[in-house]
Amino acid sequence: MRYLPCNEQDRGEMLRRIGTGSIDDLFKSIPERLLVKGKLQLPEPLSELELVQYMEFLASENKTVKQLVSFLGAGSYNHYIPAAVDHLISRSEFYTSYTPYQPEVSQGTLQAIFEYQTMACMLTGMDVANASLYDGGTALAEGILMASRVANRKKILVSSLIHPEYLRVVRTYINNLDLDLQTVSHGMDGRIDLDELEKNIDRETFAIAIQNPNFFGCIEKIDRVAKIASDKEILLIVSTPEAFSFGILRSPGELGADIAVGEAQSFGNPMSFGGPYLGFMAAKEKFVRQMPGRLVGETVDADGKRGFVLTLSTREQHIRREKATSNICTNEGLCALSAAIHMALLGRKGLMEIARLNMLKTALAKQMLSEVPGCYIPFSAPVFNEFVLELPVEAGVISDRMLEHGFIAGLPMKPFFPEMENCLLLCFTEMNSKIEIERFREILERII
Repeated sequence: MRYLPCNEQDRGEMLRRIGTGSIDDLFKSIPERLLVKGKLQLPEPLSELELVQYMEFLASENKTVKQLVSFLGAGSYNHYIPAAVDHLISRSEFYTSYTPYQPEVSQGTLQAIFEYQTMACMLTGMDVANASLYDGGTALAEGILMASRVANRKKILVSSLIHPEYLRVVRTYINNLDLDLQTVSHGMDGRIDLDELEKNIDRETFAIAIQNPNFFGCIEKIDRVAKIASDKEILLIVSTPEAFSFGILRSPGELGADIAVGEAQSFGNPMSFGGPYLGFMAAKEKFVRQMPGRLVGETVDADGKRGFVLTLSTREQHIRREKATSNICTNEGLCALSAAIHMALLGRKGLMEIARLNMLKTALAKQMLSEVPGCYIPFSAPVFNEFVLELPVEAGVISDRMLEHGFIAGLPMKPFFPEMENCLLLCFTEMNSKIEIERFREILERII
């Protein structure tokens, strides 16, 4: 992209065109108390050498999963990424994630997106998938808006065990919309309360949104929820933040979901301090015209040769704003490519083997840690690679002490569920060895 300088004359001409006398006029709507007067309080400038040294010092303050043993999940998962993923996405033809508007010069990018969409459909058991969304939270929010357009009703029931940050994104999305979001609590086994769910469905309800595995790591009875939704003629949205679970659990489509959304960071994308991540969305074909974003399709050219094109794009840039399904404006192209390459390298068998390994590691950890005096597993439902461990003392204290011994000891639950101040959410993947789990148990026994 060219750099276009902007001088005083240019700025004056722009202000004249928009009918303002000065830059200050543009900020009149900002309260006076919030405006910064005078110069910003910044340190003295540094030379390039000094700046690089300073930034390297700051970077050294960070601790990563390569330096510490991590049992932290909660929406961000530590999986092994084959070296081929970074090598292939670093090829020059994939440097840009911009939309491939010209199919005649973008066949490689379009095919990569098409392959990603195909794999997303295979994982979720759905008919169609779009070309990705920002992350799991926005994917869920877009899925709920999509369901509301299909049903044209006002009320959505959501499980209280959907990732709390996903729910914050959803509430932000619908804040100024005429939609009623009601939360359904969980039962003693750590899964959604089916009786409460059924009782709260009424004529205005258009969908149920549920997470699987849920925020406690528990595997929900999706088929039972789907039966309730079907009987009441409402839609079922299933959110999956840990995509590796597809390797061993039955897919949302197979269990009766209408829309499947979630986070695919686990495939090919590192934890990387929280992003960028990769939201996915798939649905039954009859809802395709209500999907946000873009879909790449396969076709043939005038000579009968196989080719790829943007088949459906319902965002406001391409169609009339009032007809657009969303203002979401780009796909996570490079992240989607990483996910597609990782999935292709694993294959069906590899994905199943790693998912099974995750479950075995988790089962081993559950057994070992539940035997620590004073600790127990509060929820009886089966889990995938996460579970809640209740301790005899506050979890935040244990988390701090374990960090001194080189462990990121999961997620203290108190910030999200205040009544669970003694609970840790722990995650175990193929990256965690038996020796690490045994060492964790030994230290835990010593410090509680």
